Amino acid sequence: MFIKELWRYPVKSMAGERVSEIQLTLGGFADDRKIMVLGPSGHVITSRTHHRLLGLKGTLGDNGVTYISGHRWDSPEALELVVQAAGPGAQLISYEGVERFDVLPLLVATDGAIEHMGFDGRRLRPNIVVGGVKDLEERTWDGRDFRVGDAIINAAQLRGRCVMTTYDPDTLKQDRSILRRIVQELDGTMALDCSVVQAGLLRVGDPVAMFDVLTHEKLWHSDGWRRFRPRKARLCKGRRL
Repeated sequence: MFIKELWRYPVKSMAGERVSEIQLTLGGFADDRKIMVLGPSGHVITSRTHHRLLGLKGTLGDNGVTYISGHRWDSPEALELVVQAAGPGAQLISYEGVERFDVLPLLVATDGAIEHMGFDGRRLRPNIVVGGVKDLEERTWDGRDFRVGDAIINAAQLRGRCVMTTYDPDTLKQDRSILRRIVQELDGTMALDCSVVQAGLLRVGDPVAMFDVLTHEKLWHSDGWRRFRPRKARLCKGRRL
């Protein structure tokens, strides 16, 4: 198995950017979902309720600044685009707390499951797409640890999918049959919510290998993140492809 795709979403609920390498920290990809849209009352607005946000694209410039469809995120032009998509009173903030993630800081999809379902994998908004995976094998991965490039991640659970999957990433045309199929054929779940056990650099093409036992005992800390107590483990023989 190998890293087939890497995706960063500099602005929560907007289209992301595909990258060839990225630093994975214990808090997820650097600069992932760091900019968020708030409503007039200060609540977070997402594309679940305002799907036009998916038509805006977040990118990270060489200067480290986030852009929204070509405009600095803190510019009047960017705000105008956001107001058009999210409604009057919408505002943009920069925030690095764990609350910017819906569940865990990393979402991992597989080419096998995407090919099985036959739709554009961008609908899932993954951070990592693992290649070389057979059919629906990802559905047996929850609870397992993986070495991904220089990092180690834990596949905590299958992700429950929502209405965001029904919107075409390019046209925003809605196709409700996408979510209906995920519910009927996959019990409403697809791809995996993952925690980061060990930070490291990830590159497209890097190997992905599963550990042959549950290598870390999960612990919950008061800050909301999963922490891990290492156990002795080794990689599965024959799983590095």
